[in-house]
Order: sequence, then C-alpha cells, then structure tokens
Amino acid sequence: MPARPPLLPTARAALLLVALAPLAVLLAALAPEAWAAAPLLGLIALLAIAGDALAAGRLERIEVTLLGDIEVGDEGAVGISAKITRGRAGRVDCALAADPRLLPGGRGEAELVAQGGGQWLGALALCPTRRGTGVVERVWLRWTGPLGLGARQRVEELHRAVRVWPNIAAVRSPALQTFLRNSELGLSARRMRGEGSQFEALAEYEPGMDRRRIDWKASARHAHLYAKEFEAERNNQIVFAFDCGQAMCEPVAGLPRIDRAVSAALTTAYVAMKGGDRVALFGFAARPQLFTPFVSDTRDFRRLQMAAAGLDYTRQEPNFTLALATLAGRLARRSLIVVFSDFTDPTSAELMIESIGRLTERHLVLFVTLTDEELVDLATAAPAGMPALTRAVTADALLRQRALVLSRLRQIGVDAIEAPYDRIGTRLLDSYLSIKRKGAIG
Repeated sequence: MPARPPLLPTARAALLLVALAPLAVLLAALAPEAWAAAPLLGLIALLAIAGDALAAGRLERIEVTLLGDIEVGDEGAVGISAKITRGRAGRVDCALAADPRLLPGGRGEAELVAQGGGQWLGALALCPTRRGTGVVERVWLRWTGPLGLGARQRVEELHRAVRVWPNIAAVRSPALQTFLRNSELGLSARRMRGEGSQFEALAEYEPGMDRRRIDWKASARHAHLYAKEFEAERNNQIVFAFDCGQAMCEPVAGLPRIDRAVSAALTTAYVAMKGGDRVALFGFAARPQLFTPFVSDTRDFRRLQMAAAGLDYTRQEPNFTLALATLAGRLARRSLIVVFSDFTDPTSAELMIESIGRLTERHLVLFVTLTDEELVDLATAAPAGMPALTRAVTADALLRQRALVLSRLRQIGVDAIEAPYDRIGTRLLDSYLSIKRKGAIG
C-alpha cells in the first residue's frame, strides 16, 4: 500500500507568508501589547495551507501510457491519466524522469486537464534523439487544493522500456510508394529496361530513345529503325557500410549524422529489395561492429531495421584499413558498397582514401557524406569583426579540404555524394537507380 502523500506548501503559500511578515513587524511596532497576533497570523496561514492541501482530495490511481516502439526523430506522446476523489483539486501537474535519449535532460513536465468526475488527463511530448532502448524511470504527480496554497505529491516507480528504432518515414511516404507501384506496373520499368547489361530483344525505335541503342544491321534488313533492349540487372549485392566513429555521432539538425545516414540507407535498401537486389549492412568504428546476412525479400526488411538499431554510438576514431579490408574479405562477388562517413582532418581522410581505393579494384564504391552546414554558415556569414573574419577564413579552408577529398575520391573511380541532411536520401536513391540503369554493378 503506497504511503500517504505528504502535505506541501505551494509557491502561492510562500508568497502569502512573505506578505504576512511585514504586517507582523508593523503590528509589533505600532501595538507592542498585541504581539501575540503576529504568531496567530502565522498559525492561521499554516492551517489554511494544510486545510487546502487536505481539500485537494485523494489520488485513487495514476496511469502512464507509453509507446513500446518509436522511431528516432519521430514525434510521439506519453499519455498520463489520474483520478482524484474526496476533494476538489485546483491544479494537477506531472513530471517524468527518463533516459536522456527520450526526454531532453532526462526530465519532462506536463499539466493535466480536468475531464469531470475526478478524471484528469494530460500528455507529454516525446521526440527521441538517439536509437536504443530508453527507460522511463518514475513519475511524479502533484495536485493542489482549491485555493492553490497546499498540495500533495505522489512518486511512483515505472522502469518501463521504450525501444527507439531507425527512422523509416521515407519508406512509408506516399511518393515512394507511388513510385514503386508505377515501377511494378511498368511505367518506370521500361526506362530501366533497355539500359542494362544483358541483351533481351529488339524493339521499334521511338523518339527519345538513346541513338546508341539502334541496331543498324537489323534496321537495314527490315528497312525500319530497331533498337536493342536489355534486361535490367537483378540479384546484385549491395552493402551499406556505416562509419560509427566520433565524427558521425555529431548532431546535425538535432539528430546524429549516423541516424541521418541510416534513414537514407534503409530507404534505398527497400527500393533495392523491391528491384530484386540483395542488401546487407556493415558497421564499424575502431573495429567492425556489425555485418548482416544478405536479404532480398521485403518481408525481411524489418530484420535490416532491427540490425541498424544495434549500430552503436562511439567516441573512437574509425579504422578504415581494418574495417574495409574485413568487408572485402567477406564478399565473394562484385558488389556495390555504399560508404557513409565524414572526415575532419587531412590525415584521417588520407587513410580513408587509401582504404576505399583498394575496394575499387574489385567493387563499385559510392561514398556518401552530409554537408557541414555549420562550416558553410561560418564561411558565408558577413564578418562583423576580426574574430568573425578569422572564423570565416578557417571555415573556408576546411571546406576547401573537404572539396579536395571528394575530388580525390572521384579521381579513383568513386561516385561521391555530398548533400544536406534533408536531401541526402533522395540523392542516394537517384545515384542507386542511375547505377542500376547503367548495369555497372555486375
């Protein structure tokens, strides 16, 4: 049986006592014989506070409704309901203690609204900023009396877990679903057909087709233009490799870079699986963390999401040499390897370029990084003084280094993508579809 909630003064009660203090001093100065009235006023105030707290009523129950699963960066809510009887509560407030990945600073507060019959309802906004399992530890409920002078409080332990998954809102988006339906019906399939690598058939040449596809011998025999059509590649192997090191754990627009990368990768993985390709995930930091089996059925997409949820946040520098050598040793056939990473200094970038260069000898590599918008803002801001000018010059130098690294990657045959966080998924999907149409993987 829970302990009886204590009687507590409110801020209004404190203000009342502060206001009575000068009155008591004035009374003692003007009428010393009536000094007994001063403590009497204090006693009356204390009795009013205690009586108001008792009039607040009795807490019959408190319920906290949690979502068992939520996606990182997605908005949710914690439902809170309470029933208070045998009194007349004036205000009911609630506070939750939880993992910082669920609530900023590990704490959230909400005010409950009266629904009649002693029922009070409220909600607390929830927007997780990191993947993993967060725990809501305890809940505080505080309700005041009708005068707002006294309050009662109950604390209950919860220890309830909330699992935070990678965000796949783009997979559920109407635009992507419409694209996939059109592809299945043939509206986009024809575009992919005819630009692959395996010859399939001849078709009459139509305006808009690539002239390089015209079969001049067949056209001469039939006195009509015919073009070659090719079967788009299927059953390709695609590996999404995630750098889970320190640079990728830095936030961009409120979420770590690694989570932005995971969302973009899962969207492209879903489209790839719809197109008949096989997908795997690979994560690394100082050493390899994760390598999933290849999956090709969209019914197994949940397995990829669960595996991505296990990618850890680390404060270590990534070891590209060990990680990419390990990945290359596990791939038995030519694959498309999509590397998500970031770099902060030329030394680490040099090691990264060397390791990726060895991959290009056998595999097709696509490098993806997020635009450093903070550097862009610093470099393009109008300088208001020498400190600001120094920051702008330094930021511009760092941006030039980034551009040089991306240029060197392109020189060794790597398709490098750099885009803002809100467009990185679209750019990656476009690049994959372009590679698919060209038949460059197999």
